[in-house]
Amino acid sequence: MEPTAVILPCGTRLHLQHGPIDLIISADGQRERAFEAANACFQTVLTELVGELDALKQPITPTAKCPNGAVAQRMHAATMIYVGYSFLTRMAAVAGSVADTVLNAITDGADVHRAYVNNGGDIALHLQEGESYTSAMVGHDGRKLGQIMIQSDYNVGGIATSGRHGRSLSCGIADSVTVLSSCAAKADVAATLIANAVDLVNHPAITRSPANEVVDDSDLGNRPVVVGCGPLTQLDRNTALRAGHDCALTMIKQKAIHAAALFLQNDALVTGSDMLIPYSRTKEDA
Repeated sequence: MEPTAVILPCGTRLHLQHGPIDLIISADGQRERAFEAANACFQTVLTELVGELDALKQPITPTAKCPNGAVAQRMHAATMIYVGYSFLTRMAAVAGSVADTVLNAITDGADVHRAYVNNGGDIALHLQEGESYTSAMVGHDGRKLGQIMIQSDYNVGGIATSGRHGRSLSCGIADSVTVLSSCAAKADVAATLIANAVDLVNHPAITRSPANEVVDDSDLGNRPVVVGCGPLTQLDRNTALRAGHDCALTMIKQKAIHAAALFLQNDALVTGSDMLIPYSRTKEDA
């Protein structure tokens, strides 16, 4: 199957698709040139990733060799920042790294004052001075969880969301975790790790299975991932969210991310800034 490129009916957004990669792209400014640059860059993305897939699925270590492809190199750089947090492979950064790579092609090839590349909810963002970006945080059931409001002077270049209802497997019980960082790749890895940290050990309401029994070729191997979570008490929700909050706060102090919003069973906890605005908060945090 070859990559496809389609201008959406609105006329202002481009849809690029190749295998599992599905991008929605918006650009204000030299839109036609931006879309041409994005499409040209996209042609080899999947092929290059597949060529290095076995290495990219290996656990990241401080001495791991940097891969060759442009996207793979971004994956490597983003995950190296978080070595030591927990088990991690470079696949934790794949969606954000694809978005970053395509956005970089756009800004190199066209004069745009506002642009984004949305890869399944992981977003690479470009804002020139005076521009802004607003979006909703939406749950797996379509319910609006809150708003994202970013101004150009915030220096946010990436938004990512992870959790047990997302496209990837999760070791934690967070319904979703949204992270803002300087690029989508860094946000992608951070969202994964924070979502994993939202957890309760050996809790009877939580069901887990080996990752490779849920997805045959999972890079997580036989590590347990969450496949179900029943109703939790307020104390349990607060405890789990606080564990994720502590992880996010460490990343903020290390300047790896700007902010994070954590959601679990109608409760929310935010740290870092007022760019993430939940519609509800935990009773502890209210």
